[in-house]
Amino acid sequence: MHDSTLSASGLGWSIRTMPILQDISLRLAHGNRLAIVGPNGAGKTTLLRLLSGMLQPTTGSICLVGRPLESMTPQERARLTAVVGQSDQPDHRICVRDYVELGRIPHAMRTTRDEGRRLVEDALARTGLAALATRAMGSLSGGERQRAQIARALAQAPRILFLDEPTNHLDPLARRTLLALVADLDMTVVAVLHDLHLVPDFATHVVVLKDRRSVANGPVAETLTKTVVREVFGIDLLRLPHPHEDRELTVFDIAAPL
Repeated sequence: MHDSTLSASGLGWSIRTMPILQDISLRLAHGNRLAIVGPNGAGKTTLLRLLSGMLQPTTGSICLVGRPLESMTPQERARLTAVVGQSDQPDHRICVRDYVELGRIPHAMRTTRDEGRRLVEDALARTGLAALATRAMGSLSGGERQRAQIARALAQAPRILFLDEPTNHLDPLARRTLLALVADLDMTVVAVLHDLHLVPDFATHVVVLKDRRSVANGPVAETLTKTVVREVFGIDLLRLPHPHEDRELTVFDIAAPL
């Protein structure tokens, strides 16, 4: 597994004797983007928290860049990973630039101040927030706050970025824009996604969870099949020719009740 950026084998987590997640294995190389999908309660956020080190697995193992996750200190893990959670609530009074600079904390005393400033300014520019750098976080729209959280993570210079439902509460265009930004990053990404429509264009790999187990796991085109979508979500997956472009449209159809 030493050629993997992130790998897991036989991963599981239980509360007392109640299994919450069971027997998950995966391997991601640098630049892969994994979407974790499944119905409500399937264990998506639990899996992300395990892979990012926020939870300790009951069974199985996780490796980051060839090293066992359990052997790393929190500081070492923070220099390799960044997490953007769905419930993150930045102080509304802090300005955007100061908030993004929080991403440099794991690297304090390890890089120069000029290098830290350069990474912060680059993160602001890449997320389109340079003009808003002096604004208070509380004055931003939902989409702007999400981009600020991504910018803070970029300033952290991680090898792996974890996102827990990053498109929640965003309109369709803002969702596409945010995921296009993330897809353009030169790092491994693991994202919990609620909207299946976003998976084919964003992800290279997918884990489909049902009843706290993985029922499908692999490259998107091979894994997110009509059979899997029908079995797990109870809807139909259709691939239709685009009316104006030389490509297919992926459509998820929900039959109207009679």
